[in-house]
Amino acid sequence: MLVTMLLAVVFLMAAGYAHYRLPLHTAGVARLSVTRGVLIVVGIVFGYVNATASGSQGGLALMMFLIGFGVVHVPAAVILFLKHQRGTGAT
Repeated sequence: MLVTMLLAVVFLMAAGYAHYRLPLHTAGVARLSVTRGVLIVVGIVFGYVNATASGSQGGLALMMFLIGFGVVHVPAAVILFLKHQRGTGAT
């Protein structure tokens, strides 16, 4: 359970980082809203599938949901991190 909790925290940190950096690398409020919406909806769906497919109950199912939600955000977080390192911003 401890490993699962740590994974959930790490992946949620990736989700937080992605949403924190999005406004700095996304031009326009509409595009930002769509990007955030897609990430959140896909994260919820992936988290739900992850929790139900694991067959977990209670707190473990919640951790599995949070892991699935966070995993969806990892590619965006990595891309935004690399863009930040390069010094590129919104166009």
